[in-house]
Amino acid sequence: MELKYPDDYINKVICGDCLEIMKGIPDKTVDLVLTDPPYGKKWGRGLNGIGVVKYKNEIREGLEWDNLISIDYFQEIFRISKNQIIFGANYYWSLFPSTNCFLIWEKLGDFKRGKQVPFSPVEMAWTSFKCVPKRYVRVVQGFKTESKDQRVHQTQKPSELFIDILNDFSKENDLILDPFLGSGTTAVVCKQLGRRFIGIEINPDYCKIAEQRLAQEILI
Repeated sequence: MELKYPDDYINKVICGDCLEIMKGIPDKTVDLVLTDPPYGKKWGRGLNGIGVVKYKNEIREGLEWDNLISIDYFQEIFRISKNQIIFGANYYWSLFPSTNCFLIWEKLGDFKRGKQVPFSPVEMAWTSFKCVPKRYVRVVQGFKTESKDQRVHQTQKPSELFIDILNDFSKENDLILDPFLGSGTTAVVCKQLGRRFIGIEINPDYCKIAEQRLAQEILI
């Protein structure tokens, strides 16, 4: 079925390849892209038996989604959006212009096994904004978490983190796009904060979870 903008896009969870779906969005009509694309790290595996999580419906099996994406995806993101916040951009440095405003998510926690640390203590996001770097402290590391969310995706970001980011970098009624929606955190937070959203996810199981979270209007 052919999607028509804006009726079939705004405040919708769309199941499909975001590269094709984004082609239906006019230039610079999205205020902000907030997303966490796959990095090709195979996050469901853990390290030496530590960090492997059992996810709902065994969606993690195969991890086919966790592959580096091509420059074509980023070109579409830049075409349709005015600003961008992209986690994991350190895996794609050569594709991004230089910037002063990085976001650092400090996850804290010192869970270790010998000399190896199975969980990264921080994550970085590239942004298009012209301001000083910002640090966010939200404890979500391994078995230690202060988030109220139920975790159902390997790389799921805490809703509390995205609330902080959207409060800092967007305003009410802005249109926010997450082309790698996963379990729907970006869309849920947008609904809570009075932002419009477009959520795109290629995995139909995750699309169902995102729709359930939006219907319940609570963090799960």
